[in-house]
Amino acid sequence: MLVLLNTALAFPTVVIGLIIYGLLARRGPLGALGLLFTWQAIVVAEVILALPIATALSAAAVQAVDPRVRRTALTLGAGTLRTAWAVAREARFTLAAAVVVAFGRVLSEVGAALIVGGNIRHETRTLTTAITLATSQGNFSLAVGLGLVLLALALTVNVLIQLLQGRGDA
Repeated sequence: MLVLLNTALAFPTVVIGLIIYGLLARRGPLGALGLLFTWQAIVVAEVILALPIATALSAAAVQAVDPRVRRTALTLGAGTLRTAWAVAREARFTLAAAVVVAFGRVLSEVGAALIVGGNIRHETRTLTTAITLATSQGNFSLAVGLGLVLLALALTVNVLIQLLQGRGDA
């Protein structure tokens, strides 16, 4: 299972896009849902891209917690849920980092969004696909402006996560 998860970490985004395209195409197994070239298809692709990263990093974070935390919680009478909460609380900074890394993958992704979303104006165009389009059209100033918006978004999310963690040294 770990080998599959680690392999999924390195999946090219366009390959994920192709797989989802095949599933959502009219003749695909999920074609009747009519999701291809919709924002919902992009969300599905982005979740599939982010999930292995979030899962692998979260598993590593939980495994790195001192085993005494779990044993202590159980000794003090905590149930399964409270014990899991104690471990997660202990790993909260690393778990937050996992969220940031998964978000970064989604934020920077262009391949799958182009394939399953189609880059349709006012429908499925994302910041990254708009940057790609502007660059291909030679509109570099627009591409740079959109890139700055993307960077500002990434910075804002990271600052908010730092503040939520209670670290003032954002």
